[in-house]
Amino acid sequence: MCLRVDNHVILDCKHPNKEVEISVDGKPIRAYEGEPILAAVLNAGIKINRYTVKRKEPRGLFCGIGQCTDCAMVVDGKANVRTCITPVKAGMVIKTQNGLSKGA
Repeated sequence: MCLRVDNHVILDCKHPNKEVEISVDGKPIRAYEGEPILAAVLNAGIKINRYTVKRKEPRGLFCGIGQCTDCAMVVDGKANVRTCITPVKAGMVIKTQNGLSKGA
């Protein structure tokens, strides 16, 4: 399942950045350097970014502009990273966040 826009009638959708590898929950995935982490994980079929504290309910893409925390994940050992506004860098290690994770 591909969730990236590769062809648009108005927008230029070429991917000018190089393809890199990142790790999500131990699984290597391909991403474009500089694209939002959330775009890369969605493209890889990963829809759950975190689980809530109280009810352990899954959360994922909601606002997409960094205003909510539904896309928060643990990135390179740092918890509560909003993946919709954080760019991909080669070698990132990303984990699904459980509750109010303290990181690694």
